[in-house]
Amino acid sequence: MGSVELGAVVAHTLAGLGACGVVSGVGSRNAPLSLALHALDAAGELPLHMVLDERSAAFRALGLAKSTGKLAAVAVTSGSAVANLHPAILEARHSGVPLLVLTADRPMELVGTGASQTADQVGIFGPSVLDVVRLSSRSGGPAAWSAAIQRAAHLALGTRTRQPGPVHVNLEFTPPLVGPHVVPTVHIARVAPSRGDDLVELAEGPRTVVVAGEASPREGAEARAFAELARVPLLAEPASNARAGECAIAGYRRLLAGPLADEVQRVVVFGHPTLSRPQLALLAREDVEVVVVSHGATWHDTGHRATLVADRVLLAPQAEAWLERWREADRALPGPPGWCGRAVADAVLASLGPDANLVLGASNLIRDADLSPIAAAGPAVWASRGQAGIDGTIATATGIALGTGRPTTVLVGDLTALHDLSSLARPASEPRAKLRVVVGDDDGGSLFHKLEQGRPEYADAFERVFATPQGVDIAAVAAAYGWDTVGVDDEQALAAALAGDAECIVARYPRGRASA
Repeated sequence: MGSVELGAVVAHTLAGLGACGVVSGVGSRNAPLSLALHALDAAGELPLHMVLDERSAAFRALGLAKSTGKLAAVAVTSGSAVANLHPAILEARHSGVPLLVLTADRPMELVGTGASQTADQVGIFGPSVLDVVRLSSRSGGPAAWSAAIQRAAHLALGTRTRQPGPVHVNLEFTPPLVGPHVVPTVHIARVAPSRGDDLVELAEGPRTVVVAGEASPREGAEARAFAELARVPLLAEPASNARAGECAIAGYRRLLAGPLADEVQRVVVFGHPTLSRPQLALLAREDVEVVVVSHGATWHDTGHRATLVADRVLLAPQAEAWLERWREADRALPGPPGWCGRAVADAVLASLGPDANLVLGASNLIRDADLSPIAAAGPAVWASRGQAGIDGTIATATGIALGTGRPTTVLVGDLTALHDLSSLARPASEPRAKLRVVVGDDDGGSLFHKLEQGRPEYADAFERVFATPQGVDIAAVAAAYGWDTVGVDDEQALAAALAGDAECIVARYPRGRASA
């Protein structure tokens, strides 16, 4: 991939979106885009207007958008040309005019070096734009580039927000800037306007599954209801709040590595899926239709394959045989391999009813819970999957317990616990949360065993650089903070501790029995 391809993808995506036109200034750095726009204009697919002065170009684009009610774009070269766009951008921002601002840029390594026509363009318009999108000819590819332009365009149009305005797209073009004409294949998603009551009926036929990522209890209930009404498999992460009922497939992650996954033709996505590579690979497949249900201004589409984005979708009941094949395959999967993190996750989930909260840390244990048996009605489940960071989990769980007033269990690995030990402090002057802390302690980062770092060729560095065992007696530390703490070393002791009044339970088990 290179600059010529990036310019072509941007131009063809704008044409596919039905933009009313592009007003372009003259320049060298924007040559990849200018040549692609010229070709589309000659073909009658996207009007191009050439204007000498960038300030005038921006205002002309503003007029096009105002008069047509459609998206218009202004495209300029790098450096001071960019600054000349600001007056029209201010007007677009305060008038709610859908304007896409395409600025060519030098590679970032040239910023601050004295290179000609090079400035720090990212953020140059400050709060005058709704957002800033950065694309580089050195990273990504056509699918990612086109998806980013589509997100920017719909934000500018206010499709989901109902608040149109200018959006800045900064395009880092690296030489060569010219080359043979490229006609890329771009995939244009249908993005339904967000009205709160928008309902799109899906066509029957494609073999469909539901993927549910991190979501609120309300969104999770919606995902579950959709799957059960449509009679399709529900592949739900623990923090989706949808992992319950007759359509939920406990071992879906394992099944996604087998032949059933090859038969999937459509995925309906709820929430924010992040937890497993098989799941993300499914969402990136070119032969799969991806429907995203989103109540927000934006949507999650890590595979850049969304074909439809809508507030709500409906699918008539499908033939039961497809769902039953997933159930049968799920029932045939083996159970946990003895005393390990999976056994801890299973026990914790089994101990909690629908009146409780469960908070899961960003460790291997949330992936263990992703294989736990399906409950008829489990707890409300929470996790910080926006960035999937390891920090602040105990503090977050404390806030959830205080905010809901419900008994709350937080399940974390030893490294996650060590990142937030100070949150075990409970000043007498502050309200006491109904919180129980369960730590799965295998003395290190077992998650990394499953990744590339766990390969035998990295064995010499693995323990020190990735597993990072700390050798801390977490039970003693929690007791020093005043928590009623129990250490357990087997499933029977864990079950007894969960049935008792212990405030902190440290379950110790050997590393190396990680769930698949």
